Amino acid sequence: MKKLTKGQIALITIILVLIVDQVVKIWVKTHMYIGEAIRVTDWFYIAFIENNGMAFGMEIGSKLFLTLFRIVAVVVLVWVLYRVKSKPHIPTGFVVCLALIIAGAAGNIIDCLFYGLIFNDPLPPVVASFAPGEGYAGLFFGRVVDMLYFPLFSFYWPDWIPWIGGERFEFFRPVFNIADSAISVGVVWLILFYRRYLSTENKKAEPAK
Repeated sequence: MKKLTKGQIALITIILVLIVDQVVKIWVKTHMYIGEAIRVTDWFYIAFIENNGMAFGMEIGSKLFLTLFRIVAVVVLVWVLYRVKSKPHIPTGFVVCLALIIAGAAGNIIDCLFYGLIFNDPLPPVVASFAPGEGYAGLFFGRVVDMLYFPLFSFYWPDWIPWIGGERFEFFRPVFNIADSAISVGVVWLILFYRRYLSTENKKAEPAK
């Protein structure tokens, strides 16, 4: 059997992440109402929320700016991936990391571009449905669907601690999606194991083992 090239592995990674990400988002969007949570275990919930911002619900700048920024970032990363995929000294792991980041960013772009156009926006407890041409927002202004919630543990800060005494701390509070996970895994692995390949000057680096 012919061995897959790094470019083919990257393409397969991107397609798989996009398919899984969108299937999960569409299922949640059409089977749960905003704010609904399904308990899987004490430390894992499927909790449906939507956000206008970046990964993990952060919001920085305007919605249009964020969507355009994502698109530009994906275009740049695709160009980088195209440039490095055939270089013999670039390890497959580096290419997979780039593919994960591209797929994650593209997955959230799809939400921003099209979800506002193809879904309605009913009030809870009614779930959303497909409504092409009668959506809740225009192009670029759709909301990103999040659903993965891991409240691993929580506690209350002692009252004697200044400013935060008596307040509840919860880890991990952000609700995120599979696209966010792909971005995070890709970035972390890139920094931990393939950082030296980020330098354009290091063209003769030894392949990672």
